[in-house]
Amino acid sequence: MFDLIIIGGSAAATSAGIYAARRGLNFKIITKDFGGEVATSGEIGNWPGVPQTDGITLTNQFKEHLKFYNVVPEEGVEVDKIAKQPDGTFLITAPKDGSAKIEYKARAVIVATGVHPRELNVPGEKEFRNKGVSYCTVCDGPLFSGKTTAVIGGGNSALEAGLMLADISSKVYIINKNAWFKGEKILLDKLIAKKNVEIVYNAKTTQIVGGPPAGGFVTGLKYEKEKDVEREIKVDGIFVHIGMTPNSYIVPAEAQKNNFGEIVVNKNCETNIPGLYAAGDVTDVSFNQIVIAAGQGCIATLSAVNYLNKLK
Repeated sequence: MFDLIIIGGSAAATSAGIYAARRGLNFKIITKDFGGEVATSGEIGNWPGVPQTDGITLTNQFKEHLKFYNVVPEEGVEVDKIAKQPDGTFLITAPKDGSAKIEYKARAVIVATGVHPRELNVPGEKEFRNKGVSYCTVCDGPLFSGKTTAVIGGGNSALEAGLMLADISSKVYIINKNAWFKGEKILLDKLIAKKNVEIVYNAKTTQIVGGPPAGGFVTGLKYEKEKDVEREIKVDGIFVHIGMTPNSYIVPAEAQKNNFGEIVVNKNCETNIPGLYAAGDVTDVSFNQIVIAAGQGCIATLSAVNYLNKLK
């Protein structure tokens, strides 16, 4: 029986683990793989105190920080269920070797499992991920200074990505499969005013193009417009913003989620289930940023400490 189980392996889980160690809790961090979306990021320039780093380097620093407190996350554990027991504790289960399962028991749980980008599911997408295909403009946009880029999407995130890239890239294409944008009009108006932005409506992306001539990187994308002949545009980078999917399926059915599947938490990172906390991008926090996730990880652990103290 652990005091606390932290599920996840990125900024929120790392921060939660650091504070759990400093408070002397009997706890464990379990995760499918360490690093999460941070590890897949390119250049990172918004981590306080570090003007410039990258996802792999920052992930390794997360691990080293935990190691300083003798905390080694247990990787390769993909949790499939969290269940509240009659005695108020939690049972966490994860598949292992087919039908067998690993079980963990804890008095409190922090879910810091993050999100994963919704993918286009077109040829070339997986092949060129991190080779010109990105799902985070804030992370990777600066890498395409003076180059030609494309944003795929039709909501606020796509509009915001287009505005950011318009100030970085020489040319920006916005590829929208619909005849309109679901995002805010004020953002669309600002985007239309940008002289280096070209919006393509009713365009369904069909393929990401690239290969050895470009050093194994993206060279363009193909799309169909109103079921017309397939067309191709030449680009150096492609930013996919068609939504994110929170990794929240593991929480108990009675845990409150919003319409997007994000776990609803209060300012103390408490869910509606006593003893169950959530932190980072898996929650209904307004902004998905590394520094915010780390802050929530801290809050979640301190809240869990208060809860555990009351139990004792």
